[in-house]
Amino acid sequence: MTQYVTGAPLRIAAAILSLFLLAAAASPPTAETNSELAPLPRHEKIGQLVTEFVQKSHYRQAAVDDDLSSQVLDRYIESLDNNRLYLLESDVAAFEKYRYKIDDMVRADPLTPVFDMFDVYRTRARERLSYAIQLLETEPDYTIDEEYEFDREEAPWAKSKSELDEIWRKRVKNDTLSLAMADKEWTEIQETLHKRYSRFLKRMDQVKNDDVFETFMNAFAHTLDPHSSYLSPRNSEEYRIQMSLSYFGIGASLQVDDDYVMVINIIPGGPASIDGSLQPKDRITAVGEGPDGELVDVIGWRLDDVVQLIRGPENTEVRLQILPAGALPGSPETILSLTRDQVKLEEQAAKSEIITVPRDGREWSIGVIEVPSFYRDYRALSNGDKDYTSTTKDVKRLIDELEEQGIDGLVIDLRNNGGGHLTEATALSGLFIDNGPVVQLRNSNGRISRLDDPDPVARVAYNGPLAVLVNRYSASASEIFAAAIQDYARGVIIGQQTFGKGTVQNLYSLDQYVRRQDEEGLGQLTLTIGKYYRVTGESTQHRGVNPDILLPSPIDASQVGESVRETALPWDTIRTTRFRAGEPLNATISSLTANHLERSKVDPDYQYLTAGIKEVEKARARKTVSLNINKRLAEREDDRQRGLERENQRRAALGMEPIESVEELEKLEGPDVQRNEAAEIVSDLAQMREVKAHLPQTAGIQP
Repeated sequence: MTQYVTGAPLRIAAAILSLFLLAAAASPPTAETNSELAPLPRHEKIGQLVTEFVQKSHYRQAAVDDDLSSQVLDRYIESLDNNRLYLLESDVAAFEKYRYKIDDMVRADPLTPVFDMFDVYRTRARERLSYAIQLLETEPDYTIDEEYEFDREEAPWAKSKSELDEIWRKRVKNDTLSLAMADKEWTEIQETLHKRYSRFLKRMDQVKNDDVFETFMNAFAHTLDPHSSYLSPRNSEEYRIQMSLSYFGIGASLQVDDDYVMVINIIPGGPASIDGSLQPKDRITAVGEGPDGELVDVIGWRLDDVVQLIRGPENTEVRLQILPAGALPGSPETILSLTRDQVKLEEQAAKSEIITVPRDGREWSIGVIEVPSFYRDYRALSNGDKDYTSTTKDVKRLIDELEEQGIDGLVIDLRNNGGGHLTEATALSGLFIDNGPVVQLRNSNGRISRLDDPDPVARVAYNGPLAVLVNRYSASASEIFAAAIQDYARGVIIGQQTFGKGTVQNLYSLDQYVRRQDEEGLGQLTLTIGKYYRVTGESTQHRGVNPDILLPSPIDASQVGESVRETALPWDTIRTTRFRAGEPLNATISSLTANHLERSKVDPDYQYLTAGIKEVEKARARKTVSLNINKRLAEREDDRQRGLERENQRRAALGMEPIESVEELEKLEGPDVQRNEAAEIVSDLAQMREVKAHLPQTAGIQP
């Protein structure tokens, strides 16, 4: 049994939904048609084991009863047809007879209905794809004014095949239009989409019994909470390989989302992280080998097949065609080249820089330490190496180096830091606060334990003006650290509300809990068994850490984070533990906020950021796109020109030369507005502290 006490919120998930791309060259998977799908004897054994674990160990202590059965059915249907493109209303109605029987199935009853439901879905999918291929015989008329609804999650189920035909006519037309807008000829469009749809049909025939069972068991596990999951024997082995970091890839985790392969997480220290271009929510539409290899369309592919394309030998190049996060169907795609490599511990390491902030003839030096993850080299530590790599040791060294250069304040940048080792979160907190508790943990039995600064006798490493910069992708261990800094009133939290992942998971290898097993094994279960709480008693779960000073962010908090997940465990509180906080910062934060708001009104970079965010939000709000090619091309050109205008407005305000073209704009790397503003805020904080040092103690200005 391995305990994962903290980590990236999406890093431990069913491999049918998520895979790390850290792998060596591998031959393409062989096609294996399995037309007859049915539960295997070991599936019933796994169902019984998982049910037992859920009832005994899951934090919710949920009863596996009719109520849970009803929820699992809805989630299973959603996992099959989330965008409501395949199943008919009558199909879903027919599944109702199983609504209160799933709890009995996972205990002892046959699992045949689970496979029967999947077979209905597979039949409908075959019908839809066959119809889509048929539609490719005739080129659509792109001059007709009509709309395609690409987001159907909340739409009603289609009542008839003719209604689905109309939905799919528009879907296929949109697919062809997207390629036509990329200057593809009709024959090439036909060939590309025929391959895409045929591949999806083939994928339906390659589904195995374990695939169906794993999908169902994850519907069961995700009904309990988003971080509990089941891995089949095959995917358990894949997970073991991924976590060994011994294979080569791009360093990202992916999932399939409505036929697109979508990036859900960038692994610190990997090629994608080092390059910096690939972002969460980006969609990979094609993969090419080497600098000149053909870009292979991967829309509609199985996730593991896409992984096989991206994998390859060390130091070889792979090209990804990307549809950026939030972009509408048919938007311009970009080509990204990455060199395959291992995730390197040294690339995960904290890094520092100094930002100079000019004020009234004086330059304030603000140190910034970027912490991409909470890492610790346990292998070196277990081998007795006193120089083992760790987040806390690296940050301590960087603080010493920055103070030697005479910094006036410090920013700890935890943006996009999805977590890591809990010990490092508590140890890093100890660099900034005196000895005391850092976080509390309550398990499924209600027992509460307290984790303190692991080195209470060590001196505080830095006691100057401090801010912690966070965003929606700051999760788990990042939230523990940020919460401690906030609760002890040691510094100011700046940025965006954090992810809200405040739960603890255990990983169980199911094989060790049975006396005998078949050759395939039983797989593994990840189960949520506890929750984290701040020293104040408030949970970091669901709500995360709210910043003291809010900064605009392009990350949509209504789409990302624990609070948007239906089955997320709720926020709650326990008793406050005893701790000694510093002087309250309320008045200080009010002054800092007022200064920040005044700057934001006149800062060209800040205005540029907020204007761009408004454009992105406008696109996100849309659920339909025009199927008229002239309108779509005009919209695309308008978007590009508005982007160019925003950039040139920023450049004019800063006294810079304008740029002439959209192509030139796409090559530019914009300013890090959030980091720069964090440095401005810490400069304010340093000024306030300096003023206080020269005033009588009764002045009432807080540091």
